[in-house]
Amino acid sequence: MGVIRRLLAAALLVVGGASGALAAGPRLVSINLCTDQLALELADPDQILGLGPFAIDQLRSPYAERAAAFRRLSGMAEEVVALQPDLVLAGRYTKRATRELVRAQGLPLVELDPPRTIADAVRQLREMAARLGHPERGEEAVSRIDRSLAAARALALKRPESVLAVQRRGWIAGGGTMVGSIMEAVGLRNAGADLSKGLGRQVPLEVLVASRPDLLLLGATSERADDQGSALLQHPALRRLWPAEKRLVLPERLGASCGGATLADAIDWLARAVERLP
Repeated sequence: MGVIRRLLAAALLVVGGASGALAAGPRLVSINLCTDQLALELADPDQILGLGPFAIDQLRSPYAERAAAFRRLSGMAEEVVALQPDLVLAGRYTKRATRELVRAQGLPLVELDPPRTIADAVRQLREMAARLGHPERGEEAVSRIDRSLAAARALALKRPESVLAVQRRGWIAGGGTMVGSIMEAVGLRNAGADLSKGLGRQVPLEVLVASRPDLLLLGATSERADDQGSALLQHPALRRLWPAEKRLVLPERLGASCGGATLADAIDWLARAVERLP
């Protein structure tokens, strides 16, 4: 009987080891800033073979410090193929030649669309968490977003302020965008939806001034015009109509446009900014 018990114990160890290996999830490479973010949120560290070139960008990545521990790739297909990952994560607009070559080499490629709404981001989180072998992490992230939404609704303004989200060179966020979805969640009205029927468009200074929203929503706090792209936001006409107290800031490093778990941070950040309004 002792021999039989030892054999059974050995068999259980083998089965347990095999199931543990399967549970570890696929080894992956990410070549897009948004998929970098999802990989860092949802995968185990030993699943990540490499991340894209912007993963450590302090201004754009919410996980820049964490990403520094991983191999950084230039985004070229040859690097990806050499690593022979089980899964390659890319954006729908990642360089087309790279995506085609990766696919031609027979590597499983996942191309993610940018989420346009909070609902899109929640669905993407759940799908990616399941694909990476950690569905419970997706649910944790969704719960975190739900808590932030509930808190934001409790702070929502009784009279929604009209807000125009303006980026470099006068690009405004239209309807059906992530930033518009976040604004709506905290009780603001996206004035850009009236100026652009699509996802957004570039408008001249005269249109910005004539639109007269209550507030501007920006992605940076810099008071300097570092280049031509940011010069428009420092124009005297905009500063006169929308001084500091009429400007909200949603830092790009929160990764709101990518969705993911840090969407909760973006909602919290903007909700607190709304709470501080006169």
